[in-house]
Amino acid sequence: MKVDTPLPSRDALKAQARRLRARLIEAGQPMSHSMALEAVAHQWGMRDWNTLCALAGDAPRTAWQIGQRVSGRYLGRRFQGVVKAANQRAQGFWRMTIRFDQPVDVVRSEQFSCLRRQINCSLDARGRSPQKTSDGVPQVILNDHWSRP
Repeated sequence: MKVDTPLPSRDALKAQARRLRARLIEAGQPMSHSMALEAVAHQWGMRDWNTLCALAGDAPRTAWQIGQRVSGRYLGRRFQGVVKAANQRAQGFWRMTIRFDQPVDVVRSEQFSCLRRQINCSLDARGRSPQKTSDGVPQVILNDHWSRP
């Protein structure tokens, strides 16, 4: 079966099923987890969960492209922006240039600020930079649009 939209990873599909189940329970319509998995499979146009699961694979299917909208955090600050350049490197890493919609202040001081409008960064396949801040958090974290709550 041909799928027009690239399938997310199995973990992202399971997260989608958990969100569906939680929303239905909140609405007073209880649903088992297996029923939620089957419903997600049907939403993706598959016969059942096992078929969807076999096609989805384990790894996130991330491929960033020029002009793609992205959001996430840079040095702990939320941002939205657009990919200006994206080059896949060895071992699943990407070299990217991201232009922010609104400048991001990268200084936490009340005394001054330093606004960034664009960054160059390296990202792994999950959208996380290998470079970390002093508290151990990746400098850049892109949101995975498949697993958003």
